[in-house]
Amino acid sequence: MSEEEEPGWEVEPDDEWGLAVTATVGRQLKLRREAVGMRAADFGKAVGYGEDMVYKVESGKRIPRPEYLDKADGVLKAGGLLAAMKEDVEKVRYPKKVRDLAEVEAKAVEIGVYVCSSVHGLLQTPEHARALLECWQPPYSSKDLERRVAARMARQSIFERTPAPALSFVLEETTLRRKVGGTMVRQQQFERLLEIGRLNNVVLQVMPLDSPPHPGMSGRIELLKFEDGTAVGRSDGAFNGRPVSNLRELRVLELRYSTIRAQALPPGESSALIEHLLGET
Repeated sequence: MSEEEEPGWEVEPDDEWGLAVTATVGRQLKLRREAVGMRAADFGKAVGYGEDMVYKVESGKRIPRPEYLDKADGVLKAGGLLAAMKEDVEKVRYPKKVRDLAEVEAKAVEIGVYVCSSVHGLLQTPEHARALLECWQPPYSSKDLERRVAARMARQSIFERTPAPALSFVLEETTLRRKVGGTMVRQQQFERLLEIGRLNNVVLQVMPLDSPPHPGMSGRIELLKFEDGTAVGRSDGAFNGRPVSNLRELRVLELRYSTIRAQALPPGESSALIEHLLGET
């Protein structure tokens, strides 16, 4: 697949910030290229891209790759100014909704999540994420699908943060037993869960099939706490699923989540169950 055809490098039409970023970067690239008297074809040859791609990037129709900006910075002698745009440009590649979620997660010092119907996005392997997204109806285009997989994986940089946030996940055993993808996909996903569960800032628990009813049966619960003492939470089964941040409503979600954690298997038993499922695949 050529660079021109590769999916995931166009901005969503309704993403105003993304469109503004790519337009600004494209304009800067064009101004600097013209300032040194270099034709688009010659510039493209110097950075290893076609003339058509150069025009698409400069007109804001195509998101430049990080290496494109690095090479352009050197060829145009921009002194690091073009390369410095990589962080914003990389964010533009991901759908706005996912980007907003990643920004909130990146600020949290503590995250607690119960999910009842799938493995949480922060825990998924690329292959597992792709298998889940492929079953969506109406189906995503191949371009949209790969863009969403890449965005989901980018959120997992949270595991590399310093200082590390405190992370807690509760998954349903029935979800882990669902045959998402083939044998290799399932094995890789179980191995990934075991790997994350060994991190000292992560508590990973499984709600067993034979558990009694619990407060999460009406849907997922998410709680995020921030350094300044504020917090935000959301639950499918409370407050119409909308995000909440006042203390009274947060206490309801915290009570439900703590009850779920108390009913779930302890981390050691949860890891043993995942290892058992891995052995069964």
